[in-house]
Amino acid sequence: MNEFIEQFLLESRELVDQATADLLAIEENPGDAERLDSAFRAFHTLKGSAGIVDFAAMVKAAHAAEDVLAAVRAGNAPVSRGMIGNCLSCLDLILQWLDAMQVDGEIPAGAEEAASAMVKRFGPNDSGSGDAKSATSEPINDSSTTSFLPPAATTLLQAQLELLREKASDGLVGRILSAGRVAVNVLRSIGVAEGVADIEQAAGASAAAEDGTLLAKAIQRFLPKAAAEFVTGDAGHAPEAAAARVLRVDVERIDALVKLTGELIVAKNAVGHAAQLARTEADPKIIAQVLKDQHAVLGRLVDELQRSVLTIRVLPLRHVFNRFPKLVREIAEALGKPAKLITEGDDTEADKVVVESIFEPLLHIIRNALDHGVETPSERAASGKPQTATITLRASRNADVVLVEVQDDGRGVDLEKVRLQAQIRQIADAEAIARMTDEEVVDLVFAPGFSTAATVSDLSGRGVGMDIVRSSVERLGGIARIASTLGQGTLVTLRLPFSVMMTRVMTVQAGNQMFGLPLESVIETVRLPHSGISEIGKGQAFVLRSRIVPLIDLAQCLGHATASTHDSDANIVIVSAGGQTFGLQVGRFGDRLDVMLKPMDGILQGMSGVAGTSLLSDGSVLIVLDPQDLVR
Repeated sequence: MNEFIEQFLLESRELVDQATADLLAIEENPGDAERLDSAFRAFHTLKGSAGIVDFAAMVKAAHAAEDVLAAVRAGNAPVSRGMIGNCLSCLDLILQWLDAMQVDGEIPAGAEEAASAMVKRFGPNDSGSGDAKSATSEPINDSSTTSFLPPAATTLLQAQLELLREKASDGLVGRILSAGRVAVNVLRSIGVAEGVADIEQAAGASAAAEDGTLLAKAIQRFLPKAAAEFVTGDAGHAPEAAAARVLRVDVERIDALVKLTGELIVAKNAVGHAAQLARTEADPKIIAQVLKDQHAVLGRLVDELQRSVLTIRVLPLRHVFNRFPKLVREIAEALGKPAKLITEGDDTEADKVVVESIFEPLLHIIRNALDHGVETPSERAASGKPQTATITLRASRNADVVLVEVQDDGRGVDLEKVRLQAQIRQIADAEAIARMTDEEVVDLVFAPGFSTAATVSDLSGRGVGMDIVRSSVERLGGIARIASTLGQGTLVTLRLPFSVMMTRVMTVQAGNQMFGLPLESVIETVRLPHSGISEIGKGQAFVLRSRIVPLIDLAQCLGHATASTHDSDANIVIVSAGGQTFGLQVGRFGDRLDVMLKPMDGILQGMSGVAGTSLLSDGSVLIVLDPQDLVR
């Protein structure tokens, strides 16, 4: 992709974000002339930029939205939910095109037909007075336009792919038939009748074969490529094409790097001076002192260099926060539960990888808050609450920790209902549940397969979602927690590292090789007599402070020779991952190190059980393990 197209994509995404924020603000305050002018300018600039790169379809779609906003500015048309919805749908379509262009730099096929369908939604005499329903469910009768779907339809079809992606065999046929029925209803609602027969046939064949692949492929044909890839790929990982390839960096940070480079050159010359002294057989004490002094200087400069480089990779959380106001609007409208989103601290910065990875966890949290936590308008009125619910998304930073919180003012978590559902779903036995504290009971919401929903909806209730939140956050080296007050609401807190590149690890030996364990996953280390380890079925366990802890022999798990049992004690690292506590038996304990973590790439990308690699002082490679994958 040439630099010209990359610049077009970067600036267009920024304009889409700006226009989205402006439109949502106009909906809240129709009299905000400044926001109206800003939204108009954003569409006008999008149209001009598209014209420069000869993207005629984008010019057509942006021009249609621009005309509607111009009519509102002139006082010839009112602000309405229908008008706002159509403009937001136009921005969704533009984003789909930008995602497609990010892959190969070419204008996407079928863009002209999709643009024509969008222009029809605005209509030749669109006054913006359409209702909310027309903004999301206007029929699309031309089969060539199925490459474009209203946002609500896209979201529902994505949810069906998510349902089919579940690996659990229990209830598979039921999930297939349910996904097929919902997909059929979605297509009928938007007027794509010619796709119904294909979906029904694929659902029947998939149910008979007890394999959802055929149905998933049939549904994918009606989704934009980027949307289908996101749902059917690995959980927690957005498609690579959607990740930002260009970062805007403050010039002051570049100047700081230039200054550090100059200081490093001076330090290098000083080391050369020490080498020259050694060649002239100077006093060894003098040489040793020079080397000691320069080592201290070099250490300080390297630390500053690490911090400076990491700050270049950071992004403000607004890059992900800005995606949620429109999503909350659409989900709340689909559920019939009025809700508003308040964002705080969106200028908080974090590593690019962290910012780009937390969208899916936050999506699950907000979706659950709206579907489960927020009451219906009548229930809220009976409780003395405003009919419009409030979801607060806030962020803050404390040293190297970034806190992201999602708070709602809904019904809160019913602990007794959680205990009951945990027993029904066999999350834990009745005695264990009875002994749990309130905090431990609330934490069961993160358990795989857990749900308190009485019925399965298109949004949630299938027992997936919150377990993905915990696993995704822990994969980043973070922690997810829930606090709730019945009748008042729920607070979900994500405690995330500022950067995933710089991390602290504990080294351990297993099978004559050193490995690293992320220090945030390590609870403690213990030495235990081998006689204290018991065989339980095909596994092992031991008792630690009256608690049974599963044990994994790390060497055996990694395919090396099993740890020796002739020593007097076994060396065990107590690790927490995926909401579970377990022990790793190792050959010996090592040191605690600060390392720059390099993700696996090439053919090793996505290797299970490995978080990344780093180089040790002797030049050897340290493999840093992912405890969450090990426990699986």
